[in-house]
Amino acid sequence: MFSSTFSEQQQKDLAKRLISFLSIYKHISDSYIIEFFTENLWDTLPEGWQKALSDLTAPQIADLLLDSEIKNRIYPSVWPLSLLALRATAHTLSFPRTPSDHRIVEDTVGHVKPEEFLSNSSQSSLLGHIFRKHVKPKKQHEIRKLGTLVKQLCDQTQCSSVVDVGSGQGHLTRFLSFGLGLDVTGIEADPNLVSMASKFDGQLLLTLAKESQKTGTSPLSTIGPEPQHVLGWVNPRATWEVFVQQLGKRQKESESYPDSAALCKKRQRVSVSAQGHEVESKLVYGSQHLCTEECSSVADVDERQVISLLQKPDGGNSDCLAQSVSVPTEPLLKTTVGLNNLHNKDLYNDTPVGLVSNTGSGWTPASALGEVHSCTQSLDFVLTGLHACGDLSATLLRHFVNCPHVQGITSVACCYMKITTKENPNPPGLIPSPLSDNLEEVSQSDYGYPMSEWVRGLPGHELSYKAREGACHAMEDYLNRLREESGLLKTHCYRAALESIIRAERPHLRRAGIQTIKKAHTLSFSEYAHLGLPRVGLSADLPFNRDHVESMLEQQGRVVVYFSLALLLAPVVETLVLLDRMLFLQENGFQSRLVPLFDPALSPRNFVLVAVKPKADGEEIH
Repeated sequence: MFSSTFSEQQQKDLAKRLISFLSIYKHISDSYIIEFFTENLWDTLPEGWQKALSDLTAPQIADLLLDSEIKNRIYPSVWPLSLLALRATAHTLSFPRTPSDHRIVEDTVGHVKPEEFLSNSSQSSLLGHIFRKHVKPKKQHEIRKLGTLVKQLCDQTQCSSVVDVGSGQGHLTRFLSFGLGLDVTGIEADPNLVSMASKFDGQLLLTLAKESQKTGTSPLSTIGPEPQHVLGWVNPRATWEVFVQQLGKRQKESESYPDSAALCKKRQRVSVSAQGHEVESKLVYGSQHLCTEECSSVADVDERQVISLLQKPDGGNSDCLAQSVSVPTEPLLKTTVGLNNLHNKDLYNDTPVGLVSNTGSGWTPASALGEVHSCTQSLDFVLTGLHACGDLSATLLRHFVNCPHVQGITSVACCYMKITTKENPNPPGLIPSPLSDNLEEVSQSDYGYPMSEWVRGLPGHELSYKAREGACHAMEDYLNRLREESGLLKTHCYRAALESIIRAERPHLRRAGIQTIKKAHTLSFSEYAHLGLPRVGLSADLPFNRDHVESMLEQQGRVVVYFSLALLLAPVVETLVLLDRMLFLQENGFQSRLVPLFDPALSPRNFVLVAVKPKADGEEIH
């Protein structure tokens, strides 16, 4: 399952073709649609393309240009061979985005969606109710599928510890921990998200306690290991030793919980890493749940009832916000909760998965390199990052390569525009280091793209900020807009016309951000301009030539076509970025595989890069 689908030479050849192709159409991928009028983008297209594309309807654009699955296309006119070649090559060079087990169905109103959301569009039928609370459908889908893959990777590597980087509110860590029996540490830079993760963990435990006390026999400590949350910024320039220190410098769980607040309080650790040293490390207390209700039998819970609750997606009451428990004298979380007796079924459906046994007393203080898993006294762990932003995904891959304790990795990337490059080392939106004096020199090998020596050595490999930003756009969502002839299609034309007005008033003001105007497609252009102009420092009542604006708005179809041409190139750009990472792993001696894991219509960044280190005896992992 985790073997590479391409040989090293095939990967290199594909990288060459991708760069050669993108170099030809760089003027399209690098263009900004809001400059459609100010830069006369339509006139940059070949005359034959203009004639073929100018009168297409929105559904025709979807079928004839963007959808790679259409077999029998009916053209209203003869297309130039160069345009046909563009479409065919873009589709051929892009990694396929459809998962192998992809199954979609139509609901009662004709909307296509994953089968798991057929009965309830907001609740996955394949995920237990305790893991759906506070979680949107997209994230439900992602944590279920990625969690299952991580569990398989742990089985392959015989490793039961997982580190989730960029863990956010902890939705994935909870599923991996409580649902799949893994010992999980999440690290997140945003203290608000870490606090929410701690709060939601507590709510999950309180929900189980409340529901389980109805039968009240076995102690709750047999359910599963509780995830740990570390507040820390992962420095892309720091060594793997520093990263492991961030994870490992902790005290035992039992030392940080007063008996009367075991369910209601979670410890967080603040850590910011620099070049090879720990800058700040201290223990702080996270959010506390309101304690308003006595529950003297929390520790007396029927284990079978708990398993049943976890297995039944719609069983029981999952709403226990502000519910609270007074814990008995034996603290519930005095030891790391283990899945000692749950080896037959997983905890979100009835599929046998062979859960590993986890016991122990939590996390011990770090050694020189940090202690990651005191339960087994093993430092080994699997890395995962669900939509780790920008350079963070590249950093995880480097840690996988360099750190002897990382046995496997699943990397789902996003926000390619925030990747650092030699040409653009500080892209917009990049989160700066919290260390103001951290001004160390950065070598080419430290940038987020390219990572591989092969791609770095190919002429024309550079990818602009705009090309990388375009690679984050959702092809499937735009296809739906085109086929439904959605009113949302007018927003690009509105913004391009507004840009023309702004430039006429202030020529130096180029591509100023006005942010999203809610329900812009329902507004007249005058209303849209009235809201948008003040956001760039201009009067809401700034006069403009209405006849000229009307002539621009009549070209909405051309704006949609041009945006679609750029969108056609977006998967090619994403393929190059991800292939570069595969080549980086290959150059360092590791095979990898790129798997389209999620439904792309639900989760546009749906690729997961999977890699496993071979066993010490040289035996291949299958």
